[in-house]
Amino acid sequence: MSDISPRLSLPFLMPSQAQKHVTHNEALERLDALVQLSVQAFDTLQPPASPGLGEIHAIGTGASDAWAGHDGQLGLFTETGWSFIPPQQGWRAWGVTEGELRVYSGGTWLSVMPPLQNLDGVGIGTSWDNTNRLSVASGASLLSHAGGGHQLKVNKAGTGDTASLLFQSNWSGRAEMGLTGDDDFRIKVSPDGATFHDAMQVRSADGVTLIPCLMSGKVSITIDSVVSIPTPGAGGLIAVSMVDTAYPQTPHAGLFSYDTGPSLSLLTLAKGASLEDHGTTALTGTTGTNGRSSIAVTNGAILLENRHGPERFYAYTFLNTF
Repeated sequence: MSDISPRLSLPFLMPSQAQKHVTHNEALERLDALVQLSVQAFDTLQPPASPGLGEIHAIGTGASDAWAGHDGQLGLFTETGWSFIPPQQGWRAWGVTEGELRVYSGGTWLSVMPPLQNLDGVGIGTSWDNTNRLSVASGASLLSHAGGGHQLKVNKAGTGDTASLLFQSNWSGRAEMGLTGDDDFRIKVSPDGATFHDAMQVRSADGVTLIPCLMSGKVSITIDSVVSIPTPGAGGLIAVSMVDTAYPQTPHAGLFSYDTGPSLSLLTLAKGASLEDHGTTALTGTTGTNGRSSIAVTNGAILLENRHGPERFYAYTFLNTF
């Protein structure tokens, strides 16, 4: 019969053994160390200068001083100094320094919690797949701030790729917004998940907003200068107005019918007294009357001239564009 237990190596009391209390106390001391096992730290290489009675360390590889030659063992500090216990497959220990539970397997202490970096996928309330590597089934999802604010970022590799939010009905797309195929921001809708119609486009180059039959923007014009505004189509309607809180907008506002194609024309439908219609005359910056604004047409563009102040902003809206 062996004189120690097979799993924890607890010493047995033997028949007619003297000093039985020594053997018994040694077994209790080992039980006290291993039951509800907790170590000060994993992979420690050097004994602490002032260890506490009953303190345990999971010794790493390359240990020194009193731990030399005991790599991979548990170092237990007792009244007689350090004693060493080889861990066995499946033992669990809490690491005080690391703040985590680990299991001994294959000669090393492995974290019970899976690593949270470079995961293949995560499913919360559902399963993930190779396309939807993060899948969440929930009544709602909350992304809150840590500090003053919070940003949700959707990144794409290149201009021709897609970075968007897709809204589905019974797993079929019905609305999408984002960067789809270029760097302009678009909002699209679909009746069947296959054919999508642009509801709005915001050009990345200049911030101009395009809506079917409607395109709006704003330009800044310095004194005695002209700005050319490309038209979305050869013909249509345009509403123009000065945007300035210091001056009334009405005198510098108007509604015009235009043709910027082969047959240039500009027809005034309504305008204020301080907005001049120069038709097909090329504006130079000083074409119109001093103190007024001017509008004209050229091939593929509307011309606006400012002779009213140092810098003025003009808002424009194209109607019936496409």
